Amino acid sequence: ARMARTLVELFYDVVSPYSWLGFEVLCRYQHIWNIDLCFRPAFLGGIMQATGNKPPAMLPKRAEYMVKDVKRMAKYYQVPVKISEDDFQHVFGTSTLGAMRFITAVDMTQPQYLEPLSREFWLRFWSQHEDISQPENMLAVAGQAGVSSELAQKLLEMISSPAVKNRLKETTEEAIKYGAFGMPAVVAHFNGEPHLFFGSDRLELLGSVIGE
Repeated sequence: ARMARTLVELFYDVVSPYSWLGFEVLCRYQHIWNIDLCFRPAFLGGIMQATGNKPPAMLPKRAEYMVKDVKRMAKYYQVPVKISEDDFQHVFGTSTLGAMRFITAVDMTQPQYLEPLSREFWLRFWSQHEDISQPENMLAVAGQAGVSSELAQKLLEMISSPAVKNRLKETTEEAIKYGAFGMPAVVAHFNGEPHLFFGSDRLELLGSVIGE
C-alpha cells in the first residue's frame, strides 16, 4: 500500500529570489516525491517586521555573497534569476504587497492559476526587473499565466478587499507561528508534527526527514 502523502507547505513572497528557487525545485519534486505541495503566498515584510529580521542585502558583505550565491543556484537549478548588486536598490524600492494580494486573490478564487501566476511574477521581477507593484503589470502577468482579462480585472479589484487583506495577513501569521523568520519557509507535516525548513538549500534535508 502507498504511504500516506506528506503535506508540504511552501510560504513564499515573490520579492525573494530564494523563494523562487525553492518553488521551482519543489514544483519538480511534487511529481517524484509522495507529497502534496501546498502554495502559501505570504508577505515577507510582515515576517521581517514581526521577527526583527533584516534583508540579507542590508549587510554589504552578505549582499556581495548573495549575488554570487543566487547566480550559482540559478545556474544549478536552471531558474532564470538575474541578479546584480544594483538590483537591491530596485528591490528595496518596490513593495510586493499588491502583488502578494493579487496572488492571494487567485489562491482564494482560481487556485489552478496559482503556480503559473506566481512563476510569472518572479519572471517579471527577477528576470525582467519590472515594477510588479503597477496594476498594468499585474494584469499583464495574469494574462501570461492564462487568466482572461475579464477575470484579471476582477482579481485586481479584489486586492483592496478586507477578505484578501485578511487572508494574506493570516497566512503570514501562520508562517510566523511555525517559526518562520524569512523566506522561503517550507513546512513538512510528518509523523503528526510540523517540520520547518528555511531557505532553498535545505530541500535534500526535507527529503531525508520525510523518507524520500
